[in-house]
Amino acid sequence: MSEPLVSLLVPIYNVESYLRQCLDSARNQTLEDIEVICINDGSTDSSPDIIREYMTEDPRFRIIDKANSGYGASMNMGLETAQGKYIAILESDDYFELDALEKLYYAAESCDAQVVKANFWMYWSKPEERNEPFALVTEEMSGRLVNPQIETDIFYLKPSIWSALYRRDFLEDNGIRFLETPGASYQDAAFNFKVWASATKAFFIQDEIIHYRQDNEASSVNSPSKVYCVCDEYAEMDRFLGNRPEKQCLKPVEEKMKYDTYMWNYDRLTEPLRRDFILRFAQEFKKDIESGYVDLGLFDSWKRDDLTALMNDPILFHARREAAEDESYLSKIQKFYRIGGLSLLIRALKQKIKS
Repeated sequence: MSEPLVSLLVPIYNVESYLRQCLDSARNQTLEDIEVICINDGSTDSSPDIIREYMTEDPRFRIIDKANSGYGASMNMGLETAQGKYIAILESDDYFELDALEKLYYAAESCDAQVVKANFWMYWSKPEERNEPFALVTEEMSGRLVNPQIETDIFYLKPSIWSALYRRDFLEDNGIRFLETPGASYQDAAFNFKVWASATKAFFIQDEIIHYRQDNEASSVNSPSKVYCVCDEYAEMDRFLGNRPEKQCLKPVEEKMKYDTYMWNYDRLTEPLRRDFILRFAQEFKKDIESGYVDLGLFDSWKRDDLTALMNDPILFHARREAAEDESYLSKIQKFYRIGGLSLLIRALKQKIKS
C-alpha cells in the first residue's frame, strides 16, 4: 500500500493476552485507508504468530521483526517505515473506538492541524470490565486551533501520545523522534514535549477515542527498575531545546513539567529507591536554578515551598514525607532515626524550633 491516509504504529512485545483485542480495533476502523505497522520487538510469546494471522487476512497489516532493543527504537523504526499522511499510535495492550481514526483524521483535515488530540477511557478488564472517562481535553480547548507556543498549559497535560494524530511531515521537518535507550520507559515524555515545542497548530476534540489499559502488570509504570528513566527523558528535552536557540523560552515550562514528573516518580517508589531518587532530584534542580532555567513564578506556592525544602535538605524532606501519615510521635521519631540517624533528628528539631 502506498500513501495511505494514516499509518498506525503498534509497538509489540510479549502481549499475547491483549493483542487480538488491540488488532481487532485497528482492523475494524471506519477509516479504511490505513496501514497498520506492527513492530515486533523480539517477542518470545505467540505475539508474532498472532500478527501474521492478521497479515494473512488483511493486506493493510505489516510486520517489522527486530531484536529486542526497546520502545524508542521500535517507534523510530515504525516512523521511518510509515507512508501515511498522518501517524497514529496504538499501544498493544490498549484498543481503539471503531471510529477513532476517522474522527482524528477529519478533525485534522478540517483545519490543516499538525496535531489532533482527544480524550480517552481509563480501562480495566478485571475483576470486571470498567471504563472511566479521562477528561484531558476541556470544553474551553475543544473545537479550535491552539498554538502551544502561546497557550503553554498544554505542556502540562498527561502525555497520552496514543490519543492523538500527527502530520508525518510535521514530525519529519522538526526532527521529532523517540529517545532510544534500551530497557527504558516513559519515552512518551520527550516525544510529547518535542511535539508541543514544535507545533503551532494543534486541534482538540473531547471524544474518548481509546481504551487505556490499567491492569497490565507488565507495564513499565509498575516496574521499580525504571527509577531514572524519567531523568533520561528530561535530558533529551534539554538536548532538543539546546539545539534550537529560538526555543529557549520554553525552558521554564520544561522545568515546571520536570518538577511534577520527578515528584510523581518519587512518590511511586519504595525504599531505598525513594531516598536515592530524592538526592538526584535535589542535585538536578540546584543546578537548574543556578543556571537560571527555573521560573518559580510558574509554580504553585506549596510546590515552591516543597522545592525549597527538598533542595535545602533532601533527606530531611524525605523523612518528613515518609513519616507524614504516622499517627504517633514515637513512630515518627523512629522513622527519622532509621532514615538518617541522630544527625537527622537533630536537624529536624532545629528546624522545628526555628519555625
